[in-house]
Amino acid sequence: MVQDEKVAADGADEQMLGADEKLAERRDEVKFIKGDQQNGDAKIDIGNPNGKQAFTGMSKEELMKYANDPFWVRLRWIFFVCFWAIWVGMLVGAILIIVGAPKCAAPQPLPWYKRGVHAKFGSLDDASPKDINVVEKLQAAGAIYELPAALTYQVKERNVEAQIKELVDHYKNSDVRVILDLTPNIMSKDSRLVKEALTDVTKRDAFVWVNGAGAAEPTNWLKVGGNRTAWEKVGDSYVLSQFDDGFYDLKMNNSLVRQEFGDVLQHLIGLGVHGFRLKNTKFFMLTPNLADEDVSTFPKDLNSDVSSYGFYNHKRTAFQEGLGDVLYDYLSIVKNASADAFLSVAEDIIRPSAYEISNAGPLGIDLPIYGRFVHTLSSPLPNENVQLSLNQTLEMGKGWLQWDFGVVEAKPKIHHSAIALFMSLLPGVPVVPANSFMYNEVSAQTYTNIELLRKSPSYMHGEIKMYSADPLVAYSRIKSGNPGYFVLLNPTDQPVKGNFVDVHDLPDKMTVLHVSDDYLNNNATKVQVKAKFGIAELELEPYSTVILTYVPVKAE
Repeated sequence: MVQDEKVAADGADEQMLGADEKLAERRDEVKFIKGDQQNGDAKIDIGNPNGKQAFTGMSKEELMKYANDPFWVRLRWIFFVCFWAIWVGMLVGAILIIVGAPKCAAPQPLPWYKRGVHAKFGSLDDASPKDINVVEKLQAAGAIYELPAALTYQVKERNVEAQIKELVDHYKNSDVRVILDLTPNIMSKDSRLVKEALTDVTKRDAFVWVNGAGAAEPTNWLKVGGNRTAWEKVGDSYVLSQFDDGFYDLKMNNSLVRQEFGDVLQHLIGLGVHGFRLKNTKFFMLTPNLADEDVSTFPKDLNSDVSSYGFYNHKRTAFQEGLGDVLYDYLSIVKNASADAFLSVAEDIIRPSAYEISNAGPLGIDLPIYGRFVHTLSSPLPNENVQLSLNQTLEMGKGWLQWDFGVVEAKPKIHHSAIALFMSLLPGVPVVPANSFMYNEVSAQTYTNIELLRKSPSYMHGEIKMYSADPLVAYSRIKSGNPGYFVLLNPTDQPVKGNFVDVHDLPDKMTVLHVSDDYLNNNATKVQVKAKFGIAELELEPYSTVILTYVPVKAE
């Protein structure tokens, strides 16, 4: 006991006091458990040594107290109903989203005026019910007739209107639409507007009307293609008349003319006309300041002189700036009257850039005509390359073209059916005159095949790709998920086998789908429809076309 007091005197009691204070702060429960009586062992349980209260769940007996308690029964039912209500709501919402979500629109087919061949006839005066036979052979989508220039601004007269209605009635039981060729930039001197201009000076703005010019013509302008002055004396004035005698030139960008011609277009659409091709479009605008034409640096006729139209460059009277905007204004009138109608040209526009809309790039018309490709196929110039001519035309990229088959010669080196078949899948519309060799020399079956090809998705929505295999000319048309088409033309006088480069996207074997009529007439040929060929082993006959079909090769 004495020793214990000494130890306490050494300050150990103070240290123990500090430890006791900490134990007191922790408030742990200490239990002494008696152990083995012989050895005097004992166990001490000091509660949770980490100082954290251990979690103890409710026992089964405790839980059963609430199993039938009205409050908890009601709460469980509320949760149960809410769960299934939310689940059903999510299911209904998912169904509504699927049903109500906008569908992925299927690609729209090409407009009718881009799909089928157009059959071209003569004057409206010569229209006949028998023309339907021509349309049926060509499987045409449109029938083109020319409205005489004198009638352009007289379509509201009873006899003219009746004539147009009768023409439209010829095709009312078919899918063929009527297209009219119009000459809107000239007006007969017997027309209402000219008569009004004689007495009303404000109406003269619609024409190139020079008041009090004296005895001399205002400029050196000549009749188009002629050697006489283009000015006609009217009283003490001169009026421009570049075309037929008795017709005066109109300024197509004038507000009076816009109103007159706009009414003509709208009235014709109301009569059932669905398309318009305009003539003389390059002359629609004239220089605002009258001045003499300059001599051409490269006259078309080297023997021409100052009295010849070809002696001048015509920068004052043709391809004026703003031409595309003027044409687009008339195109808008047509589209507003009928979204199914179109406005185009009836002649080669020669300079596509002059027809562009200001600050936009596209042309102010549908279905332009330009390029030498049809001429090249029919009668190539010396050393003219068919592949190059096609590439140059397509690279201009100025819209869906008209392919004028009227320029094909009577006896081209390439068979007429080979030309028709090769061009059938090019982006553009073949225009076939009813009295042309392209109509008479090509079989009805070939035009039926062309019509089916042009309705395929690979043509309407597919891509075009050119292939190099000199001297062969070849291209493909393909849309994902659809059969592809491979078109080959041999423009030479010798049989040629395919020697293609960069054909990794083409299969080893393809099936012959169509051949030009010269193949069908040659029983000795080895190329037969439905036969399978590798493009390297396929030999094309001289001046002929073959179309093959294939399943596209997946890119690795």
